[in-house]
Amino acid sequence: MSTNLFPVQVNADYQAEQLIAKLGITLVECRPGLVVGTMPVSGNRQPVGIMHGGANAALAETLGSFAAWLHAGDGGQAVGTDLSCTHHRWVASGIVTGVATPLHEGRTSATYEIAITDDAGRRTCSARLTCAISRRVRRPR
Repeated sequence: MSTNLFPVQVNADYQAEQLIAKLGITLVECRPGLVVGTMPVSGNRQPVGIMHGGANAALAETLGSFAAWLHAGDGGQAVGTDLSCTHHRWVASGIVTGVATPLHEGRTSATYEIAITDDAGRRTCSARLTCAISRRVRRPR
């Protein structure tokens, strides 16, 4: 798992325990205002053979959380407080792509839309993630 695009340092003690590695999530682009990632259907299926809705939710929360971390800035933190997903169509093979864009980026909260599409570019899931933001407080000396 490459962490060179991560907006936050992964604690070495937890490097091998990252959910994104288990799901096969790859970050394609990670910059303020846009986070893009992909995830294979293979390995992320429900019993009937289609993409598991929980895997979609994990992809959405991953991308939206990274966007929030970028918004929080150096020394800041972000934590998800609300996630909703609407699954529009099922996916049985290939790779899905998620694109997180801001709907609101404030001082203490940020909300992102995450559009997930299949290989043909059809929207398969729409998600919205709200994160609480805390910024590093600099105390005068």
